[in-house]
Amino acid sequence: MDPSIRPYVIRAGFYGIYRLGHIIIDWPLITCLVERWWPEAHTFHVPVGEMTITLQDVAIILGLRIDGPAITGTCMLDVAELCGELLEVTPPADALRGLTISIRWLCQQLSTPGPDADEVDLDRSARGFILVLMGSFLFPDKKGLIP
Repeated sequence: MDPSIRPYVIRAGFYGIYRLGHIIIDWPLITCLVERWWPEAHTFHVPVGEMTITLQDVAIILGLRIDGPAITGTCMLDVAELCGELLEVTPPADALRGLTISIRWLCQQLSTPGPDADEVDLDRSARGFILVLMGSFLFPDKKGLIP
């Protein structure tokens, strides 16, 4: 992450997710948890009883806020128009598939902000960085698309 957009990513609440990419995964622990998972009950069965992961657990691990009103409803967006509005780049038809955007295309469009970047440029770069972070970490897709 470019140091100039770090304050924007922190203010948006996504710095914790960025930092997770630098944590060493304890594979024996993951294997143990997989062996103890009961999909019928959505719980882990451990010697002291049952355990589950709550939304609050996920929020603490990822550093995301979960307070405030829920975001619900249908999604009737023009993705190309929304990208143009928020990132000032409009994806071509081959970079879109339904309501998804190609991560490869997005990364090619986003460059490191220059030393003379103003507030608008930094904000736009941070938005793009967060979008790639969400698409590659929170909602990964085998096809390299951001939902």
